[in-house]
Amino acid sequence: MHLLVTNDDGVYAKGIKALVTHLSKRFKVTVVAPDRQQSATSHAITLHKPLHVDKVNFGHAAVTAYHVNGTPADCVKLALGALCEKPPDLVISGINSGANLGLDIMYSGTAAAAAEAVLQGYSAIAVSLTGPPFDFSASAQIAERLIDAVTRRDGLPPDTYLNVNVPPGPYEKLAGIAITRTGVRKYRNSYERRIDPLGRSYYWQVGEVLQMHNDADTDVRAVEVGKVSVTPVHFDFTNGSLLVTLKEWGLTL
Repeated sequence: MHLLVTNDDGVYAKGIKALVTHLSKRFKVTVVAPDRQQSATSHAITLHKPLHVDKVNFGHAAVTAYHVNGTPADCVKLALGALCEKPPDLVISGINSGANLGLDIMYSGTAAAAAEAVLQGYSAIAVSLTGPPFDFSASAQIAERLIDAVTRRDGLPPDTYLNVNVPPGPYEKLAGIAITRTGVRKYRNSYERRIDPLGRSYYWQVGEVLQMHNDADTDVRAVEVGKVSVTPVHFDFTNGSLLVTLKEWGLTL
């Protein structure tokens, strides 16, 4: 079985190294990941400058690895369009250092990489470790279990990827796996004004997560009670309930 692995923390991040080390014991792995930190780049792609690719030594015979001076979505597009010698059976994005809960997926490069794989016709899983201590061993085991589960079912439905959030701690201490919907996670926008050595002002974002009420079946609540959250994310952005209402507006030219 052939896996394509990517992330948004960069090819040298601890999360992707832990994931690849674990998965390469069983699978052939191709790594195509950003050459630097690309968190919160969402689904941006590079159009107006060249993408440079260099090989990276991951130290495993079953691993072929590259880094790219682009976004996570760039990495997936380039991997599937040019770098993979044969198509992967599954695409894994992660392991991200930090949560991708609720509407975080709108900003997340980790989620966007999985989304790009789905747009290209592949099944994909995005995996995040929600907080410190950043020991990625449990997350890697969860990723392996989900790979096996998806493979047994011949992939995921069209236009869908799995967004997975793993609470910190050892595998044995996890409270279970919850199948969830996307919850609500908002941030208080706050910017700290600073002065650079040339006397120019600049701003640094220092916002914090707001504590929101979430129902028991959401990803946010599952992680709060120590469970692994597995959310099927689908690409139908249409508000179906509003279609009928809009038609009743009688909009004409």
